[in-house]
Amino acid sequence: MKKGLLIIIETIIVGVICFLLTATNALSQLDYMARDKVYQIPRGIDSRIKIIGIDEATLKEYGQIQTWSRSRYAELLAKLNEDASTRPAIIGLDVFFLGNVDEGDQALVDAVRESGNVVIVDQLIYNQRLEENENGVLVTTVDHVQEPFEELLEVARVGYSNVAQDSDGIVRRVVPTEQVNGETRETFSKVMYEEYCRIKGITPSEIPTDKTGRSIINYSGKPGDYEYVSMADVLDGKIDTRAFKDSIVFVGAYFQGMQDNFKVPNGGSRQMYGVEVHANVFQSYMEERFAINGNPVLFALIISVIAMLLHLAFRKLKLWISLILLLAAAGAEVFICVTLNNNGTTFSIIYLPLILTISFVYAIVIHYIVERAKKQKVLGAFRKYVAPQIVEEISRKGDFSIKLGGENRDVAVLFVDIRGFTTMSEALQPEEVVEILNEYLSLTTKCIFDNLGTLDKFVGDATMAVFNSPFDLPDYEYKAVCAAMDIVKGGEELEKVLLEKHGRSVGFGVGVNCGPAVVGNVGCEFRMDYTAIGDTVNTAARLEANAKKGQVLISDALYERLKDRIEVNEIGQIPLKGKSNGIMVYEVTKLK
Repeated sequence: MKKGLLIIIETIIVGVICFLLTATNALSQLDYMARDKVYQIPRGIDSRIKIIGIDEATLKEYGQIQTWSRSRYAELLAKLNEDASTRPAIIGLDVFFLGNVDEGDQALVDAVRESGNVVIVDQLIYNQRLEENENGVLVTTVDHVQEPFEELLEVARVGYSNVAQDSDGIVRRVVPTEQVNGETRETFSKVMYEEYCRIKGITPSEIPTDKTGRSIINYSGKPGDYEYVSMADVLDGKIDTRAFKDSIVFVGAYFQGMQDNFKVPNGGSRQMYGVEVHANVFQSYMEERFAINGNPVLFALIISVIAMLLHLAFRKLKLWISLILLLAAAGAEVFICVTLNNNGTTFSIIYLPLILTISFVYAIVIHYIVERAKKQKVLGAFRKYVAPQIVEEISRKGDFSIKLGGENRDVAVLFVDIRGFTTMSEALQPEEVVEILNEYLSLTTKCIFDNLGTLDKFVGDATMAVFNSPFDLPDYEYKAVCAAMDIVKGGEELEKVLLEKHGRSVGFGVGVNCGPAVVGNVGCEFRMDYTAIGDTVNTAARLEANAKKGQVLISDALYERLKDRIEVNEIGQIPLKGKSNGIMVYEVTKLK
């Protein structure tokens, strides 16, 4: 499959997966966690909202709440409202007053009537079965309502205290209204807000709701952020009630043992008391800061297109540029989604970064596979020219740096040729000639590779090898001479075999020189050869041409470098074709 077609198929797959995941919110639990971290950053509490907590100290002083006379709450209301100039704007009692208890009931009724700024709670009891609402969505319906005792109900506004928990138990949403037997009931915080607006002469605003009748709460504070005082301290006069002037006061459970605490998006390991949840919802009403889910299909289409375009970029651009694009896209999506959420519309946040991360990793893997294939291709080519151990070293280091067009290197060049090959080829059958030639080429190649040389080329019955190219080779001059001596010695063994098998003997003449040469790729765009050229190479070829059977001839330049490590016979100065002056030549007889 062509690369371009493969990328197009990949891009389509990326778009389809991104669309399906986003449109269905398939990883909803993971998405909720991400939204909690990003959308529910504390925005700052309203200092006018205060909490009077029925806490451990209050229970310790007055006993368990079930044993209290309701006159205790009447006393609290009287203290808070005793001075008309410093009283709270509104008081919400998040305490359920079910049925009559004692004479304190009337005291509470009188206190609520006289205050005129108190809201109390009732509780909705839901059915276990789901029913369709007016939008055709299955929702839990209300079976009945548990209300406060009748006399109290007549003098106070009431809102239900139920909170809406998601499937993971976290309170992220509020149900502003519920229908009970054709009557609209409102949540405690909404009633508090409406009463506050009535008292202050403000027109209350409505909040948007989704098809299930819910709105997402954008929390203003974390657990414990709102100013809180102990109810016992207020009743005992330890708190100056002027501190509550014009405040919005919530009274409710502030102790874990009272089992009115919930997991919230920004709470971490801490839970939030129900009275704090109501305070957060109230502030969201004040600031009109609720959100509902936006159109998931439209959003899925948009981010799918973005994911497809970026996948194309990842497959074509350098990895570091792709990484920058990935981070920029994820950051931009977070910024846009947070802005939209703060303006009332919320969307899933994890799918674009998730898909882009997978796409980026995929691009890295493909890049690695392609580069590895290229590497193996290069190594495969090198195996035809250089010793296996050099190939392994190249593979280990990953060093493939060869300058295109050539580079100047100091090298040792070896030429070897069969003596009498032309005469022999005329006397033997073609198959026999090829067999002898293959035996000879196998020998020379093995000797070159054993000494870490590079096989440059075969030219008929001649072999050319270069040492110290294309990679640095320590002691390359000596290794070149060693290879030459190995070839001559191997030729003696091969001569015996061929004489017995074909009745013909062969011998080798070898020439070795060292010095500067240009090494690199020569040829044209569609046919190239890696070789060495220059006077050093020509001189090595001339030395080989002058070598007799079984001789290894070296130049004086090579002799000067190795004279302490080899034994030679001085041949003397011989003329070389193409040179005006001859060079001093030596025959290597032994390696020290």
